[in-house]
Amino acid sequence: MEVKVYLIKGIFERNGKREEFRKEYRAVKKEDALELVYSEIGSKHRVKRNKIWIESVEEIKPEEARDPVVKKLSLEL
Repeated sequence: MEVKVYLIKGIFERNGKREEFRKEYRAVKKEDALELVYSEIGSKHRVKRNKIWIESVEEIKPEEARDPVVKKLSLEL
């Protein structure tokens, strides 16, 4: 199994306001990365899954990652 880096962009609604987000995750499958997004945003911002809209999911190269933790973990291997 190969771990890939996914860039996920979307919007979530909280208290009647919409906020954009951009997240990077390391995952084996696209579905695993999506589950991490729903879990993290729901936990940190108290948003239900039906208030989170995913606009795009794309696989990126580890060098393109902006998140320093994701980048470092991906490039160490």
